[in-house]
Amino acid sequence: MLYYKDKKELINCEVCGLSRYKSNGRSKIPNLVLRYFPITPRLQRMYMSKKTAKDMTWHHDHPKEDGKMVHPSDGEAWKHFDSTHPSFSSEIRNVRPGLCTDGFTPNNQSSNPYSLWPVFLTIYNLPSWMCLKDDYVNLSLVIPGRKSPGQNLDVFLQPLIDELKMLYEDGVETYDKYRKNNFILRAILLWTVSDFPAYAMLSGWSTHGRLACPHCMGDSSSFQLHNGGKPSWFDCHRRSLPQNHPFRCDVNRFLAGTTISYGPPLQLTGDQIWEQVSQIPTVYEGVPYNPKNKKLNGFGQTHNWVKRSIFWELPYWRTLLIRHNLDVMHIEKNVFENLFHIVMDTSKSKDNVKSRKDVELYCDRAVLHLFNVNNKLTKPKAAYSLTKPQVKKVCEWLKNVKFPDGYASNIGGCVNITDSTFYSFKSHDCHVFMQRLLPIA
Repeated sequence: MLYYKDKKELINCEVCGLSRYKSNGRSKIPNLVLRYFPITPRLQRMYMSKKTAKDMTWHHDHPKEDGKMVHPSDGEAWKHFDSTHPSFSSEIRNVRPGLCTDGFTPNNQSSNPYSLWPVFLTIYNLPSWMCLKDDYVNLSLVIPGRKSPGQNLDVFLQPLIDELKMLYEDGVETYDKYRKNNFILRAILLWTVSDFPAYAMLSGWSTHGRLACPHCMGDSSSFQLHNGGKPSWFDCHRRSLPQNHPFRCDVNRFLAGTTISYGPPLQLTGDQIWEQVSQIPTVYEGVPYNPKNKKLNGFGQTHNWVKRSIFWELPYWRTLLIRHNLDVMHIEKNVFENLFHIVMDTSKSKDNVKSRKDVELYCDRAVLHLFNVNNKLTKPKAAYSLTKPQVKKVCEWLKNVKFPDGYASNIGGCVNITDSTFYSFKSHDCHVFMQRLLPIA
């Protein structure tokens, strides 16, 4: 619980009875401290400079041309808010922030892990070359560790959600230095941006198990691998192809002997999702989430909900077209590393004996089947993986590759030619490698 609002004078936790303070003589040292930095004064400050006040309406002042994507700050994209709050769309100076969070270990304390979770707000009113600059990204919360808050992240988000509700419903009077007048500033949270584990913490939809996909939700075609033991989404996407696409009738290159006739999963509206979560408890109004808690009826079979997210308290949340986004950086790094290790045939390759056994069960690809040599299972070399001489040749090429200044880091420094190994690829290195170097290599 938070010692917040009407509970700020309490000494013991309402849920577990733990003392608020550490026992250290007369001094009152809290067990845990949440740092919260109100965002309203900083949003008002954006309008106290002529330059930034003008940039805060950049997307309204530069209307989109035919064929170009609608930006979140364009008036056309927000017609569905008129019924919720008529004055929101009419005021071009209202703020559209996005929220992002992720955990990290400060000072690289690998021997003594500590998971710290900062929560940032990005102002999408600004031009695209400004909104992600350090000067315009607002730190609103610093959630302490030592462990990740997990699904109980909502406990710490309460002050921020309360301020966002105030900024939407009541607003604050603000002076615009560029236009030299006062107006009522309101704000609406567009969406969240996170990696896949943090997606579960923010949305309440568990990203584990057969129903982990937040797009397919309860209508997933995934299955559990017999030998690998993990959920697999292999051949789950032919259903999204046009009905007359030849891949739908292909019985050789996907699941053996399988054709697909049904269509893609239905995309639920915000109101339909609200019907599912409205009766689910929140973690800050009852029992905090614990993986050992009894799961909700139907969990893992028809749904993956573990809580009602605190974001549903926002009056406009169900009307949003997109509520949660996955960031490209983590996904691209994971895709690259898996692809790279398979192609380079390293010890971290996912193309192992268990996966080859599953290939025999599910696919019609005899060239990849294991064979027995002297009572030992042997894995035949796949056409998509390189031989040792080829791997060495790629390493020598990578060691000498050069880039324009500032385009990429020294990727050659991540290569060891002696034993043809790789290490310490950063996210941007993975991006450059997959988008530029892999096709050449």
